Amino acid sequence: MPATVVVGTQWGDEGKGRFVDLLAKETQMVVRYQGGHNAGHTIVVDGEKFALQLIPSGVLNDHIIPVIGNGVVVDPRVLISELDMLGSRGVDTSQVRVSGNAHLILPYHQEMDALIERYLGDNRLGTTKRGIGPAYADKALRAGLRVQDLMDPGAFRAKLEAALRDKNATLARVYNRLPLDADEIAHLYLEEYAPRLAPYVADTVTLIHEALEAGQHVLLEGAQATFLDLDHGTYPFVTSSNPTAGGACTGSGIGPRHITRVVGVAKAYATRVGAGPFPTELFDEAGDRIVEQGHEFGTNTGRRRRPGWLDLVMLRQAVRLNSCSELAIAKLDVLDGFETVRVCVAYDVDGRRTTSLPDLQGELGRADPIYEDLPGWTASVRRARERGDLPPAAVDYLAFVERYLGLPVRYVGVGPERDEYVVFNGGSAPLAVSPAGA
Repeated sequence: MPATVVVGTQWGDEGKGRFVDLLAKETQMVVRYQGGHNAGHTIVVDGEKFALQLIPSGVLNDHIIPVIGNGVVVDPRVLISELDMLGSRGVDTSQVRVSGNAHLILPYHQEMDALIERYLGDNRLGTTKRGIGPAYADKALRAGLRVQDLMDPGAFRAKLEAALRDKNATLARVYNRLPLDADEIAHLYLEEYAPRLAPYVADTVTLIHEALEAGQHVLLEGAQATFLDLDHGTYPFVTSSNPTAGGACTGSGIGPRHITRVVGVAKAYATRVGAGPFPTELFDEAGDRIVEQGHEFGTNTGRRRRPGWLDLVMLRQAVRLNSCSELAIAKLDVLDGFETVRVCVAYDVDGRRTTSLPDLQGELGRADPIYEDLPGWTASVRRARERGDLPPAAVDYLAFVERYLGLPVRYVGVGPERDEYVVFNGGSAPLAVSPAGA
């Protein structure tokens, strides 16, 4: 059976969780393939909000096996807290599985993350200081501890002590910090965390392949988004893993032959958290209105997101990078009431017009957006459940996006609730590409 990837096409916070939840109806397994608890997915069910950080969004469907893949970095405290939260609210978590090859976030990762960000000063990256980057760095250095090490106390202690020799030296000599105690960390992880997590640890590569071989549908869920990708994002203002569709293979343990559908998720506008270039960023009343109407504050951090108009130049690059087969547009309702809706169709870079994303970071930082102004709509889209229920101007807006990208907009989110969506384009044939103003 083929696999489907759901990937963010902007800077994260696009609403991937609600579309994973939607697609999970036809899925038997949902796999989170990268990232850590720095990314939050929010799903609203019957007015009840579920904010998930590590466990895949599919956990809210009884028939789903939720899998945390080998490409994820896991803070055991956060995972246990999330399992307890879901259990207390009547959600069955007994089917959750965690890869033994997933790397662990340890206290020194969080300590280093906060210190490095503080010492960068004005050049800080805007990380969540949750140890994600340092954990991935140790993974690349082959100095990390993995979930499976929790099941082997001897190996865990030996690896921890080796790691702390280096970490404590750095903390003391560079940052003038007190050393971390190996015995305290070992007790916490081996005596408290390991027994709680042991029932969930599994060989997830075999588990996923057995599902595929049995004809089951596997959904691969990324965290963050395309332009936070370590290789293809707005470096260095990126995450420490590969949220793009290619990362789904390495982060889950399947080959690209199994992936036949890639759903790219974008907001009907754009937001970003932290530092980095943002050509369509708004600093005016329209931006404030988007933040207010869209409740644009981080699920985990509470930070105000930077707002902007939809950027089709970047979105087309994301479609290419991910081989998107279709799009899902979230939060169309946030644009209700705007007299004019602007869409970026090209850039002016040093007096040169381009419809391609600049490869040089400096040029992207200097890019001025060239907009196409489209009529807005006054009627609310919240009650729309079919394409014909949408205001004509909203239909025209979505059709404009389709024509520019040459890709169908399959789903449109018109509100936060689970059932507040429209199947906008049910066909599968690609559209003719005709970038506006190109």
